[in-house]
Amino acid sequence: MSVPGVPNLPAQPRPGLRPDPDWFRTAVFYEALLRSFADSNGDGVGDFRGLASRLDYLAWLGVDAIWIPPFYPSPMRDGGYDIADYTGVDPRYGTMDDFRALVTQAHERGIRVVIDMVLNHTSDAHPWFQASRRDPDGPYGDFYVWADDDSSYADARIIFVDTERSNWAFDELRGQYYWHRFFSHQPDLNYDNPEVVDAVHEVVRFWARTGVDGFRLDAIPYLVEREGTNCENLPGTHHLIAGLREMLDREFPGTITIAEANQWPQDVVAYFGTPQAPECTMCFHFPVMPRIFSSLREGEATAIREVLQATPPIPPHGQWGTFLRNHDELTLEMVTEAERERMYHWYAPQARMRANVGIRRRLAPLLGDSRAELELAHVLLLSLPGSPCLYYGDEIGMGENIWLPDRDAVRTPMQWDHSANMGFSACADPAELTLPLISAVDYAERCVADALEEPESLLHFLKDVLRVRREHPVLGRGDFHLRPASDAAVLAHTRADTPPGGDASETNDGETLLCLANLANRPCEAVVEVPELAGCSTHTVLAADSATASPAIDARGRLTAALPAHGYRWLRVSPGEGL
Repeated sequence: MSVPGVPNLPAQPRPGLRPDPDWFRTAVFYEALLRSFADSNGDGVGDFRGLASRLDYLAWLGVDAIWIPPFYPSPMRDGGYDIADYTGVDPRYGTMDDFRALVTQAHERGIRVVIDMVLNHTSDAHPWFQASRRDPDGPYGDFYVWADDDSSYADARIIFVDTERSNWAFDELRGQYYWHRFFSHQPDLNYDNPEVVDAVHEVVRFWARTGVDGFRLDAIPYLVEREGTNCENLPGTHHLIAGLREMLDREFPGTITIAEANQWPQDVVAYFGTPQAPECTMCFHFPVMPRIFSSLREGEATAIREVLQATPPIPPHGQWGTFLRNHDELTLEMVTEAERERMYHWYAPQARMRANVGIRRRLAPLLGDSRAELELAHVLLLSLPGSPCLYYGDEIGMGENIWLPDRDAVRTPMQWDHSANMGFSACADPAELTLPLISAVDYAERCVADALEEPESLLHFLKDVLRVRREHPVLGRGDFHLRPASDAAVLAHTRADTPPGGDASETNDGETLLCLANLANRPCEAVVEVPELAGCSTHTVLAADSATASPAIDARGRLTAALPAHGYRWLRVSPGEGL
């Protein structure tokens, strides 16, 4: 099908990358907010050429894939998630040729590229919406969800409770209400119209032909509306996602999709689909993230353990996506009211630190700039089930600006060095920057250049941990099993290429790692039970205290480990004598 305004581009090769349909399983993703990452032309806005100029840094760090949030033409009333042209490039970021060059250069360095695709809604400035409101009987008249009154779908919750009072907005030109699950300037597309489905498929094809390796599908639980439901996770929505996946698998094999479904795990697992009708390749696991933060303050691993125990199995073709922070607020939708109040008390004591139902702060300030907690949080992220995603600047402990509106508090320019504008934009007047630089004491001067010069920096620590993770692919593809520990402060789990009861003596495809983390701000000694590994020895591959000897697993399958406050250890299990 040919959709007006959607050019037909030939598919682009992927130089430097070997074909691997399972590349995502061991990948570490890095979210690079384009407008705030690197400015190449001095206009104060980050761009494709600026990002391309920093690819060597990302390759050095050990990143496998970059995720680029929306760069399409947009009024920028929602950070670019209000798209006005699905197949265009906002000129502030460069040209389509610049984008293709970025993809090519990333691939040459072995880095894959994932872009955002917002399927649920467009900007009200999109030509489709403007045509729909002007001409209800025209070709785009039924592209959006219109009604004569605002009484339908009353059971659907309001997501942006800070700013919206209804999911309906009245359009004076058309004389009807339109449906929007997010901001009122973001009307929802009408997927009951087959022409909308066709148009969206053409948009995805357009970008797949540029050679991108995947799409993060934004806000997908809300695609379909039905009366008498909460308009989330409906069968029609899953049918649409399965259809998109079928098209990509057929026409662009190896291209992944990542579900942004901010829901409980038992609802999210449905977005993987089934082996017979697969949907998304990956799904973000939202609830595990706030449990990491709450566990650090509670001083025990119970919250993390409980959410992982409540996470259903996923189909073999799927993989979780995990993160500590990203461009949005730290969502607290999936915690109890009591847990939410504790999180606000611990991490957002000022009202300016809160947004919607969450916390708009960066990782380092959230954790009080505690090096021990920053290390432990990353070690947990990199050992729990799923492929981790890092957020730009967190590797150097960047700060925040809670006085900026909405979620811009965590979207300030990347701090590269001590040149003009901290190396983000060499020639721009500071007043022209996409957002002001961080001015907070202890954070204003933090930059990549200094971190590179300091061997003990957080940046070098993270690079080393990513290297260790890459050397042990079982952390990305292995089975996950929680293990009983005698101290509630300790989270113990194994990652194994062989199931429990298998041969732990295998050293390659059969690798087993035992991962330990002390969530308490006190040293502890815990007994961990791993009965099927009885008599095995261990070798430390990562530890907060490298001077401590690696403990053995006794004949009863018990390992006794001493961990410092907020300490951690990854142990490679090997056969002991007589095994």
